[in-house]
Amino acid sequence: MNWYRRLENRLESGSDESGVIRGTLSGRRMFMIWLAANLVVTTMLTGTLFVPGIDYTTAVIVIVVGTIIGTIVLTLIGNIGTRTGLATMAITRGAFGARGSYLPVAANVIILMGWSWVQAMLAGISVNYVVEQTTGFSSPILFSVLCQALVVGLAILGHEGIEKAEPWFALLILLAMAFVFVTAFTGHAPSEYTQMSTDPSLEFTPALALDIVISTAISWTVLSGDLNRLAKSQRAGVVGSGLGYITSTVLAMVLGLTAFSYILIDRGGSAGTGDAGGEPAAFDPTVLADEFGWALAIVIFLSVMATNTMVVYGMVNSVVGAQSRARLRFLPVALVLGAISIIGSTWLALLDQYTDFLTMIGAFFVPVFAILIVDYYIIKRRVYTRDILRDSGGLYSYTRGVNWAAVGVWVVGALVSYLLTYAYPSPVGATIPSFIASFALYLGLTWHTRGRFAAVSVGHLSAEA
Repeated sequence: MNWYRRLENRLESGSDESGVIRGTLSGRRMFMIWLAANLVVTTMLTGTLFVPGIDYTTAVIVIVVGTIIGTIVLTLIGNIGTRTGLATMAITRGAFGARGSYLPVAANVIILMGWSWVQAMLAGISVNYVVEQTTGFSSPILFSVLCQALVVGLAILGHEGIEKAEPWFALLILLAMAFVFVTAFTGHAPSEYTQMSTDPSLEFTPALALDIVISTAISWTVLSGDLNRLAKSQRAGVVGSGLGYITSTVLAMVLGLTAFSYILIDRGGSAGTGDAGGEPAAFDPTVLADEFGWALAIVIFLSVMATNTMVVYGMVNSVVGAQSRARLRFLPVALVLGAISIIGSTWLALLDQYTDFLTMIGAFFVPVFAILIVDYYIIKRRVYTRDILRDSGGLYSYTRGVNWAAVGVWVVGALVSYLLTYAYPSPVGATIPSFIASFALYLGLTWHTRGRFAAVSVGHLSAEA
């Protein structure tokens, strides 16, 4: 039985007098968990998308600023997990209702399924690269399927082992990062990177880059409650996860940015040539492996195996744990979702739509997290009671288990995100306006209910740490 199901079982059985589950991990340990979790190839390759659309210096600034903004949301949601002992998808029951929470749970499964496909493809392409270099045989689809089948098996049988191995994979990634940085900055002076010309025809703006960086943080926020409820205190959770996420994301994205800039300079895209390389980066790890060696492809494969196993494992548990009294068993759900993930891993064209995929993540979850922050910190006054574990009745029953205000705001927020991305492109991107609109609308619609929760204190789950 996994660690967060054990926590939920303790919550349901009331294993301590207050009903509060207190984690035991220090801030340092939380830092290491988040550092290891986000040192993955997807974050690194995201950094390759920014040049030559925008200049190197602007890209670095956008990465840092966007990561900090996204981390604020990530740590606020993670802190609810620390205070309540609940996983992120269980937390949504407080704002959306027991039945209404099925909507964000379904969205979460869709997003995680997409991530599992992307990661499997990247692993398969990396393996195919090594095999093709050594034997001449090439079949990216075959290796993507085999990699995902291995991931599903690990998620069912070996998830605890992969958790223990992940820090070692992270160490390999850090060593590979050091090698790439040294190669890049000894091969070309820093001034060559900062003076690279851009390609306006790509129509890639700093605002779009900012949206991508924030969406990356949002994609990790779906797991922030799951991880941060293990922290022994709010300070440990907020500081540890915040610094861990910022460090890993900035390192990985700047690495991808630097590595691809190095390639562009080698191909004649340096300042003064009038040619920025002509093409944006493909979301393809072999672009970097061609330049920095097949050993990097192997490290990419290992990092994907570790991270994708936890993605599939978390996806299954989102479904199994959708109700407080689980009626679905882990193995059948894992087999069904695993089969879908294996079939989907053949859709290599998804890699060409990666930015659209990140946009979809933002549209799905930016409104959800805006709603949760308002609901928990303002409307519910930082208290969720044990009623949140009930499938019917109690404080969070709303209308037949659905808080239609939250559902309506979610739809509006997603619509705002879509319109500002595709119909009326916003000069400041879509993520921040969508968050603000969702935050303000939900606050306005629910402010009158705030008094109902003012006196709630008995049997609450929040832990003052």
